[in-house]
Amino acid sequence: MHSTYSDGRSSPEEYIGAAVDAGLSEIGFSEHLTLFRDPEEWNMNPENIQAYIDHLELLRKQTRKIKIKTGLEVDFFPGKEKEIGSFVENLPLDYIIGSVHYMGERTVDFGPEFYAGKSFDSLFESYFEIVIAAVESEIFDIIGHCDLIRIFGYRTAVNMEHLYRKLAKAMKKHDVVFEVNTNGRNRPLADFYPDRKFLSVFKEENIPVCVNSDAHMPSRVGQYFDEAYDLLRYTGYNEMAVFEKRIRKMIPF
Repeated sequence: MHSTYSDGRSSPEEYIGAAVDAGLSEIGFSEHLTLFRDPEEWNMNPENIQAYIDHLELLRKQTRKIKIKTGLEVDFFPGKEKEIGSFVENLPLDYIIGSVHYMGERTVDFGPEFYAGKSFDSLFESYFEIVIAAVESEIFDIIGHCDLIRIFGYRTAVNMEHLYRKLAKAMKKHDVVFEVNTNGRNRPLADFYPDRKFLSVFKEENIPVCVNSDAHMPSRVGQYFDEAYDLLRYTGYNEMAVFEKRIRKMIPF
């Protein structure tokens, strides 16, 4: 979930009631952190990280109805593995999500104009190579929206199963979790990340999964979770990953 510390529309407090009403037993905040770029409206100023951590710690002490976890969603940049790792390694976090938004100087999710005049198949392959590099960095506990490049609903001309399989094998080797991100339903794509027809690839490699709403407003906390869990059960999953102080455990759903 994202609050006003990054690109969310509400303060952390406002998400708690929505999460309790949704029947959730715990929630995790995961503000955007983008290093090596000037601060923008959608990502947290690194100078505010301690205030963010302190704010959630205070909420944790005040709240008895639900567990509150503190995380970050950190942008991955190839070649900057050492710098990213050094920045986050000593932060008191429960989990770190690694995400790829940038290809070069631009983000893939800002607008469809990024794709104009380009081969989507080539972009898709290049995007996956960056995601796989993020996995191989071993900085992150979870990889977020691993095929975000699908956001505007463009389709490849050829079957990309080999890329999902390559990604799953890297996740297995480096012990990284993937997420079913339900917020894709609110994008032009109108479906989850990753592509549901390739979920079986992750199951074949026994990659742990978590279900995340990627909520940017309280009304979307836990959105489409029932559908996501049904989809995962159909694929063969019956447990999901949760984190505390960056230690993973599996719980049934």
